[in-house]
Formats: sequence, structure tokens, C-alpha cells
Amino acid sequence: MQPHPGLVLRLAGDGILDAPQGIGADGGGQVLRAVPRIGEVVQGWDSKAGVARRIAGVQTQDRRNRRAEPGRACIRGGDMGKRGSIAVLLACEVGAMGVWFASAVVAALIRGEAGAPGAAWLTAAVQAGFVLGTAGSAALSLADRFDPRRLFAASALTAAAATAALALLPPTGPVQVLLRLLTGMCMAGVYPVGMRLAATWARPGAKGDLGLLVGLLVAALTLGSASPHLLGALPGLDWREVYLASAALAAACGLGIGLCALGPNHARAARIDPRRVVQAWRSRPLRLANLGYLGHMWELYAMWAWLGPFLLSSFTAAGVAQPGARAEAATFAAIALGAAGAWGGGALADRVGRTRVTAGAMLASAACALLIGWLHGAAPALVAAVALAWGVAVIADSAQFSAAIAELADPASVGTLLTLQTCMGFALTLVSIGLVPVVVGWAGWPGAFTMLAAGPLLGAAAMTLLRGDPAAARLAGGRG
Repeated sequence: MQPHPGLVLRLAGDGILDAPQGIGADGGGQVLRAVPRIGEVVQGWDSKAGVARRIAGVQTQDRRNRRAEPGRACIRGGDMGKRGSIAVLLACEVGAMGVWFASAVVAALIRGEAGAPGAAWLTAAVQAGFVLGTAGSAALSLADRFDPRRLFAASALTAAAATAALALLPPTGPVQVLLRLLTGMCMAGVYPVGMRLAATWARPGAKGDLGLLVGLLVAALTLGSASPHLLGALPGLDWREVYLASAALAAACGLGIGLCALGPNHARAARIDPRRVVQAWRSRPLRLANLGYLGHMWELYAMWAWLGPFLLSSFTAAGVAQPGARAEAATFAAIALGAAGAWGGGALADRVGRTRVTAGAMLASAACALLIGWLHGAAPALVAAVALAWGVAVIADSAQFSAAIAELADPASVGTLLTLQTCMGFALTLVSIGLVPVVVGWAGWPGAFTMLAAGPLLGAAAMTLLRGDPAAARLAGGRG
């Protein structure tokens, strides 16, 4: 049986309100043999035996009206359901983000070469490009006006081409910096757009899983962030091979994202509306969520950037044999373990509330930052243990700020506001990352990490205020 295009099957709880001719139902309200045969996914349908259970509405493809209401289960392009689409998205996110962090590996590999003095600009250019890209994307509402899969694909393929071109050039130079800047701009169409894609599959209500889905995406980002430290330990690695491998993987992910279907929560904006950007600060709940995120970002990337040098200095002072290799291994472990923190934080936030998890994680992270600086030169096992705990706590809250924006914002503005939030956060990281070495020279590692702790402390205060706002009832199925 193939329903007529535009046919809507409506159910309330387990009872059928409107069962069109040809749709059978048993006494429990389960719809039998009702899956459309048009080769596309229907969110809410149980593919086993073709049974749909407890859905709010299923609409077949209607080419005359493709923009369905937010929250309604709709047929979208692709041939994968929720689990398959999320799996594809996570794999593509890890692979595509590799071109971002490839420059960190190259900077380490070309130390001692003639072009090494300009190596630091390669990483800085990607970060700056990302800020420019997210600002432009937010201003033009790209993530809300276009199919996010096409935006993801175009961005990943362009970044892959720019990265592959670096293998044909000397390691550093003005052209190389511009190519890295272009790569960073393209990443604005990968990371925040990936969050937008994940949010389209979130299950609403008391049993919602938005926090978990975005948490999984941040976990994928975390694994990508840790990979340079793992690659840095491989012997005989040529920097050109790093660029070519990263480019090939990003290109494959740019093509593979087409296998990911859009979820039922996708709502597309028809035009550019500057008011969508302004509401990020005019709306008190959105403003508090963004302030919490800024406090989190003040610490996160500066910690990732400077944990390795701190551990190297600490292990050297403690007289550890091969301090460089051990510092790299400990840094990789601390950052990679954060993937578990992102996943666990997302699952917990869906159960106990986003504001509780974010405030608690930021307080724990601030405590680690305040402590670890004073342990410089202490027993390596103790320093490493605190670093591991910090690696988990510093990222456990990250996804929940994005989830909060997705729940508090107008559905047609979610992509724009997520991109704007990311833009503001990464712009702030340029300041905190640059300040760390300055403060280390003035007040040592304790002073530098105390400076970083100020961010999560202020962020925890913002999320506590958000918990007291009436709008918190929209977070995590009413859990705040």
C-alpha cells in the first residue's frame, strides 16, 4: 500500500483519531502495515514488522508543501532512520573536523625547519577563520535557510581542497595562512551545522534526548581535538601526509553526509531576519544561556591548548624520564576522556536538568583549574589524575548550552542562534589562549589557571539564574 501524497495519519497517544481507508489498527491503537513504500524515512515508525507506535502524526511526502510544522514527524530525504542518521553524522563530524586540528600536528612536525617560526600562524588562522565564518553564517542565517546537509557537504569539500593544496606548498607562508583561514571559515558550516542536524532528531517531552544527541556530537569534536596528540607520537610521520590524509577524510565525509536524513524537528526560515540575531541578547533566557557558554569557552580551549606545555614543564621539574612523550600521552588521555564526559553530561542533563548539570560541571572544572597550577612539579601520578578529572569536567557541560538554545529559541532561528553562540565563544578563546603565556610569565601556572577558573565560575552563576527563570520550564522536558 502506498498512501496518497499529502495524506496525514493522526494519532493521539495510542488512539487513532483519523484512520484513512486501507490503514488497519489493532485494539491497542497500533497501526499495522502502514509504512509508506516511497523509500524514505518516517520518524516515529518502528521498522520492525512495519508497525508505528505512539506517534503524534505522520505525513507522507508532499512536494507541494515540503516545510512541515516543527515537531511533526515528517518524511525527509535519505534512507536512514534516527540511529543510522546520528551514526553517520557523528562519523562525518569527526572526519571533517580533522582538517582543523591537522595544523596542530604539522606545527609540531616542522619544528626546526626553516619555516617553523610561522607555524603558530597556521593554527591561529583556522581559529580566526572559524570566527569570521560563523559571524557571516549567523548574519545570513545560512543554517536556517538552506538544507544543512548541503551546507555541511559544501563546507567540508571546500576545506578538504584547501587542506590538500597545502601539501603542494612549503610548510609556512602567507598563502598557507590564507588557506588555513579559508579552512576555518568552512568549519563554520560543519560544527554548528552538525549540532543543527542533531537537534532535528531530538525526541521532545519528558523523555527527550536533545542533551544526549548534542552531547554525542561534542564527544565527536573532542575526539577530533585529541587526535593531534596521538598522531604526534607516531614516528616518521611527514607533515604532507597529515594534510593529505585529513583532506581525503574530510572529502569522504562531505560526500557521506548525504546519507544522513533530516529529523522531524527541522524548520526552514524563508528569508534573512536580523531580529533572529538580536534576540540572542534581548531575550533574558537566551542571554543567560549564552553567558554560561562564554564562561565555559573562556576556559575550554585555553585548557586544551596549554595543558600539554604545563604537563611537560611539570614532568620535567619532577625529573620524569622522557617527559615529552609522557606529557603528550597524558594530554591525549585527558582530552580524549572528555568524550565520555560530554556523553555522560548529555545523558544526565536529559534526566536531571540542563542548568543543574552545567552549573555543577563548571564548578568542578573551576576547582580543577584552581588546584592543578599549584601541583606543578608534584608527583606525576597526582598531576595526571587531576588533569584527567579536569579533562572530563571541562567538556561535560559543553553540549548543554547548545541544547538550551535549541529549546529556548524559535525553531526557525535555531541554526542561526547556534552559529552565533559558537562565534562568540570561539572569538573569546582567542583572548584567553593568548593571555595564558602572559600570565604564566607574570604569576606562574597557578596564576594562569586561576584566571581560567574565573570563566566557569561566572558561567555557573549565569546558569543558576537561568534555572530560576520561568523559561527554564522549556529545558530538558521541564526539568530546567
